[in-house]
Amino acid sequence: METSHKKIPVGVLGATGMVGQRFIELLQGHPWFELVALAASDKHNGLPYAEVTSWRLSGSDMPADAAQLPVVPCRPEAMPGVKVVFSALPGEIAGEIEIAFAQAGVAVFSNAKNHRMGADVPLLIPEVNADHIAAIPQQQKQRGWSGFIVTNANCSATPLVMALKPLQLAFGVSKALVTTMQAISGAGYPGIPSYDILDNVVPYIGGEEEKLESETLKMLGEWQEGRGFVDAPLAVSAHCNRVATREGHLECASIQLERSVGPEEIIAAWENYVPEPQAAGLPSAPKHALVYRREIDRPQTLRDRDAGNGMTVTLGRLRPCPLFSYKFVMLGHNTIRGAAGGSLLNAEWCVHKGLL
Repeated sequence: METSHKKIPVGVLGATGMVGQRFIELLQGHPWFELVALAASDKHNGLPYAEVTSWRLSGSDMPADAAQLPVVPCRPEAMPGVKVVFSALPGEIAGEIEIAFAQAGVAVFSNAKNHRMGADVPLLIPEVNADHIAAIPQQQKQRGWSGFIVTNANCSATPLVMALKPLQLAFGVSKALVTTMQAISGAGYPGIPSYDILDNVVPYIGGEEEKLESETLKMLGEWQEGRGFVDAPLAVSAHCNRVATREGHLECASIQLERSVGPEEIIAAWENYVPEPQAAGLPSAPKHALVYRREIDRPQTLRDRDAGNGMTVTLGRLRPCPLFSYKFVMLGHNTIRGAAGGSLLNAEWCVHKGLL
C-alpha cells in the first residue's frame, strides 16, 4: 500500500486503558491508518476522550486529535465507517464484542486472549508466521462473516518465539525452558498494589505459563489447508514471575537444538534474519527484528526495552547450557511489541497482503 492512498479509518476498543492508550499513541501520524473512533464503557458515552481518561504513558502527552474525540460504546453501530478496530478490551468482555465487529464486516486486530487459540484464528507475529493469515478466508467462510479476527500473542510469548524462529529454521529446536521477569504494566492499570510488588518478586501470574507454552507451539507451527493449524513439535516449559519494573519483559531461556552448532552460528542466524515485514518496509516494522548485544550484562530492561521504538527484541548472554544446547537472555517491550505495536504491525501486514 502506498502512503498516497486514502487512509483507512480505524477505531480503538478499550481506549481508556493502558494498551488502548498505546494504540492511540502509535496511531498518531500513521501513514496508512486514520484514528476516527474511540470506544470504551457505555458510562462514558458521548463524553470527550480527554474528560474520561487519565493519560498514563510517560514521555508523551495525550494527542490533541484523540483528546477531542467522543467516547462511544463498543458496538459496531456506534462506529459507522470504521473498517478496522484495534481491541484492547479485557478478556472478561472481549470475546463477544470482537465477534460482533467481525460479523459486521470489520477487521478486528485483538490484543485480548479470547480468540488466540481459535482453530481458524491467526495468532500472528509477521516476523514469525506471516503465512498464518491464510486462515482468514476459512474463518470467514466457516463463520459466515465478512470481517475477521486476527490476534497478537501474549506479551511473554512474543520475545520467545521471535528468538526461536530463526533457530528453528536453521537448526531445529526440540525443547525450550524459559523463565520470565515480567513488568508490572503487564497487569494493566492500576495493576498490582505497590505493597505487594515493591521489594518483592511474585512467582505466579494467573494463566501466563499455560499461554506461553501453548501459544509458542501454535505460532511456530504451520497452517495447512484442510487441516488447520498444526503445532510445532516442540516441548516448552515456562516459569513466569512478576517483578518491580514498569515496562519490558526480560526472559532467560535454555534450548535444545536438533543439531550441534557453534555459538557464532546462532548469533549469525539472529543477526542475519530478515523477515517479510522488514523486507516489505512496513511502517511499524523495526529495521532489525532482533538485535544481539555482546556486552556481558545486556540486555537490561531499562536500557534496551525501547530498541527499535519498542518493536525490536534484544538478545544477549548466549552460552553453553549444561542441560540443553545453549542458554541466553532476551528482552521485549510488553506494551509495544507485545501488545499495541504488535497488533498494529499485524494490520499493516494484512494491508500489504491485500486483505484490507
